[in-house]
Amino acid sequence: MNTDKIYAEQLANEYAPKDTSKVVALRKLDAKAKLPATIFTYSFGIIASLVTGIGMCLSMKVIGSGATAMFVLGIIIGIVGLLGMDINYPIYKKLLEKGKQKYAFEIMQLAKEISE
Repeated sequence: MNTDKIYAEQLANEYAPKDTSKVVALRKLDAKAKLPATIFTYSFGIIASLVTGIGMCLSMKVIGSGATAMFVLGIIIGIVGLLGMDINYPIYKKLLEKGKQKYAFEIMQLAKEISE
């Protein structure tokens, strides 16, 4: 196998002028369709994990007065945080599907133009 030839071809492809404006536009549309779902998922996941952590701290008497009421409150808050983490992925899937539906026509049209 001639690795020098492969390297030379890769280097030449890197410096060759490219007519990829449609490909770049397609990538931007794809990112535009997926970005809101991704941002929401990360934000919601971080908040849910912080809520779970607060509940754990209350139930283990790291914060709070250490009373039984704080222990019970910590368990309840922790469960709420865990439920938030549980529903995060289904919400992500719904938001992603909605974003893909919103830009599906434009993406399909541009992909058809590129493939022809």
